[in-house]
Amino acid sequence: MGSDYSNHPKLSYLYALIAIADSGSFSEAALRLQLSQSAISYAISALEGELGVVLLSRGRHGALLTPVGEQIVERARRITYLLDDVVKQANLAKGLEGGYVRISSFRSAASHVLPDVIAEFCRRYPAIAVRIAEYDDCPEAEADLRRGRVDLAMTYLEADRDFETWDLMQDDFVVLFPPGFELQNNTLTWEDLLRYPLVMAPEGDFCDAIVYEHCASYGITLSPKYHVRSDATIVSMVAKGLGATISPRLATVPTPPGVQVYSLPVPLFRTIRVAILKESLLAPAGFAFLDLLKEMCS
Repeated sequence: MGSDYSNHPKLSYLYALIAIADSGSFSEAALRLQLSQSAISYAISALEGELGVVLLSRGRHGALLTPVGEQIVERARRITYLLDDVVKQANLAKGLEGGYVRISSFRSAASHVLPDVIAEFCRRYPAIAVRIAEYDDCPEAEADLRRGRVDLAMTYLEADRDFETWDLMQDDFVVLFPPGFELQNNTLTWEDLLRYPLVMAPEGDFCDAIVYEHCASYGITLSPKYHVRSDATIVSMVAKGLGATISPRLATVPTPPGVQVYSLPVPLFRTIRVAILKESLLAPAGFAFLDLLKEMCS
């Protein structure tokens, strides 16, 4: 059986009710909706007549919602929100028939987080190209975003005031030991960690700075013997028995056979985030990729 939509109130009446609820007066609501005050009055009168209830009490202090009016305006907000969302989705679809989305990222996220998302994005929107700028660390990726070279940036740094960010996942720091390492006790200790020379990134690396600060808070000073930029090279050096390393788990994948992986004596995590410029006007492709990234990484 079909519904009799002729008995439903007009959307314009609902918008008038919301405007009065927000502003507290008919005159202010008229200004917001760019209508005459008489048109607003007619809309409310017609809405109350159709529903058979009083929605507003009028007085010298303005227009106040009655108890049933508060219930009705809450539902009216939901209706208008869904209507706005219908229009947004239609506009989004019209804007997803071509173009591209630009992303900057630090290396481990580019290698192990983005590929699955890009594959699904390309399946859904085959006409849109994806461009990725990959960097050793986050500052370069964030610089691209700040200069308008990309639409989104992957980062693990604390939120910058210029950015709007969404947390995607936690990535724990692990210790890699070469083949043949034997644990003295059932759990890894700081002393076990200091038994091997360390292979770490060059000084100034933001990710390693998190590690140094964490260890120092427990009285452990790290003094690396080797400084190497590439994550893959660091892992290979550990596999060859040159030392141990502390690294985010994502940066250790794929882990060579024989390399032993342990959690730190006191766990440490970094939060991987996606960022956009605050109040940026993303193209539909950018919004679609952002929504998919949050969907798949939540």
